[in-house]
This record gives sequence, C-alpha cells and structure tokens, in this order.
Amino acid sequence: MMSEFYRNIVIATDGSENTLRAISYGIELAKLSGATVHALYVIDMTSFSSIPMDAGWEEMYNILREEGEKAISVVKERGKVSGVEVREMILEGHPSNEIIDFAEKNNVDLIVVGTLGKTGLDRFLMGSVADKVVRGSKVPVLVVRSEKQS
Repeated sequence: MMSEFYRNIVIATDGSENTLRAISYGIELAKLSGATVHALYVIDMTSFSSIPMDAGWEEMYNILREEGEKAISVVKERGKVSGVEVREMILEGHPSNEIIDFAEKNNVDLIVVGTLGKTGLDRFLMGSVADKVVRGSKVPVLVVRSEKQS
C-alpha cells in the first residue's frame, strides 16, 4: 500500500535499548506507506562545552561518532529486512534542535522518537529530547514509550 501521507519519516535514535521499539514503529509505518526513513543520530555537542579542545576531546568525539554509526546501522538493518529505504544521517549539536531543523528543512512528514516515559521530578529536572521535539516541532511527532516504564 502506497500512501502520500507519509513520504519521509525521521527515526531519531540515541542507540539505547529504549529506542528499539520506536525504530520498529517507524519502520512499520514506512513499510505500510512506502516512505523513506531518515535514520538520525545527533552527537550532543553541549556535552563538550566545558572540555578544552585537545586530544581527549577528539577521542571522546570519535567514540560518540562510532556510537552514532552503530545506532543508525540498527535502523538501516531493520529497514533492509522490511524492504524500506533508509538514509543514514549523523548531525552535531543539541539533539532536539537538530531533529526539528532536519525535519523542517527536508520535507519530513513524521518524526518518530522513543522515550523512557519518565514522570514526576525526573521529567521536571531532566526534561527529554522527545518532550522538546514535541513542543518545538511543526512536523507531527510520534512518541513511542519503551516497554520498560520508570
């Protein structure tokens, strides 16, 4: 079944086990609608703001980049198994801002993100990328809770 409703879907992943369910939802929606998936990982550059730029900084950056490549390869592999085209993208910056900007600049019809489902004080103090994407995006967002709830 081909649909004009979803042509481009972003699946934002941080490589954690909690995003696996969101990846499954995004791939299934893409399969049903004939959409292209954009597997998106954002290297959070805010974590580097207090570290002097030296060899240690570069090593940490390389580790995060490798994690990003692994994370989006999971999306790519699941897409391949389902017959869904997946384009891989690693960006740098603040994760929620980069996800929103990418979606708005690339004719994305849906953003799929996972969440831990935090509530109460944890959510208030930490916030989440998913919350920020939902609040800031002009593009529809599907938030998929992990099976494990806190």
